[in-house]
Amino acid sequence: MKPNLILDRSFDFALSIIELYKQLQEEKEFVLSKQVLRSGTSIGANVNESTAAFSRKDFAYRMTIASKEARETQYWLRLLHHSQLVAMDYQPFLSESEEIGRILTAIVKTTRSKTS
Repeated sequence: MKPNLILDRSFDFALSIIELYKQLQEEKEFVLSKQVLRSGTSIGANVNESTAAFSRKDFAYRMTIASKEARETQYWLRLLHHSQLVAMDYQPFLSESEEIGRILTAIVKTTRSKTS
């Protein structure tokens, strides 16, 4: 089976978000940690769903949702960083979510251009 970069990368990102969630929970940060957990793991779930898309339009739709989840994850990470509720280095998570978002946006644009 051919490797799927975005599928693997979004899965690995979800694992790192789970680890971040655990650390935030240990520091008694319960609200924003849950938000970042939900959106950060949803990216990969939607990418995974896209592999079973029944059309290019459905594929683009799933990837668009994944892209939006990446942007939402960036929002929660930026809030965590700037609020300093839990002082830690969020930059690796921010960088990866931004890169995943760029990849997903490119996939959506390419798919839509081929659909039209």
